[in-house]
Amino acid sequence: MRSLPISNPANRFAETEVVYVDGEDVPSAALEVYFDQSSSVLAQNDSPDLGFSFSVNPYRGCFHGCAYCYARPTHEYLGFGAGTDFERKIVVKRDAPALLRKAFSKKSWRGDLVMFSGVTDCYQPLESRYKLTRGCLEVCVEHANPAHIITKSPLIERDIDVLVALGRVAHVAVAVSLPFLREDYARALEPFVTTPARRLRVIERLAEAGVHVGVMVAPVIPGLSDEELPSVLEAARSAGASFCGYVLLRLPGSVKEVFESRLRATLPEKADRVMSHVKASHEGLAPSERSAFGVRGRGRGPYADAIANLFGTVSKRLGFEMPQRREEGASGVMAPIAERPQSGRQLTLFR
Repeated sequence: MRSLPISNPANRFAETEVVYVDGEDVPSAALEVYFDQSSSVLAQNDSPDLGFSFSVNPYRGCFHGCAYCYARPTHEYLGFGAGTDFERKIVVKRDAPALLRKAFSKKSWRGDLVMFSGVTDCYQPLESRYKLTRGCLEVCVEHANPAHIITKSPLIERDIDVLVALGRVAHVAVAVSLPFLREDYARALEPFVTTPARRLRVIERLAEAGVHVGVMVAPVIPGLSDEELPSVLEAARSAGASFCGYVLLRLPGSVKEVFESRLRATLPEKADRVMSHVKASHEGLAPSERSAFGVRGRGRGPYADAIANLFGTVSKRLGFEMPQRREEGASGVMAPIAERPQSGRQLTLFR
């Protein structure tokens, strides 16, 4: 595999910017592991775009290196860059299982659903060594606490036994992230993730084990992966996915620089078209609105509407589970799913 240049967008929080040399002859950055000393592991949010209130992120930063990852700017708060640093300077929360057990043991804990993970992939390669996600899921089993997981990694197959055990005492569901079927697109923008074909096999194995599994087409990249949307849904349904969701590409802060730079380096013939279509999918949105609740994950304008309609039509034809309203008691990840929210009500990814 061709190594990628080492580069980071400017960190707006850093007093002194570290500039990496850019060029094809620069080797990939070495992995650096840092240990987090936080006294808590549960993160709480009140976003109407999310179908969950609590999440656990055993790791910060992600080895997968997806160019479009919306979480990249969170690394800037640590004094790191949103580019290569996000992919190779990984923060590990070694006490995550113990901290989760402590949180669940409090009288104030109501057994809310917990999402793994809201920011980075909880099954990235370091999980094979530290087993923090597995440890946290075992805590969920101990306390019969419901959990949802989203991942791109086949490493989750290692924990099928824990998922099955959790399913016996509480609700559990897994969404496999699959933006593309074309391997060349995946290699270009998700350079250190397993192939789309292998991710379909993950869906098969989870479904065979009786785990409630679905597919998350995230992100849908206008002018590139939107053309594959029906094929992705069909392949995932054939593999055993029972529910589906999607999120339209958005490029907050430094993510735009990372994404466009990677796109032009790996898919130069597609770059102008993609960036034009990305702009069109957020038609009429002011910069402040592009991160606004209810809009950022679905866009606005005819192009965004066409993607939403295509997704809804195909998912209904294939017989995917329809989303429930959040006030009906279900919890999940992102809207929109098979239809748009009405009257400000949140649709959920997981039933």
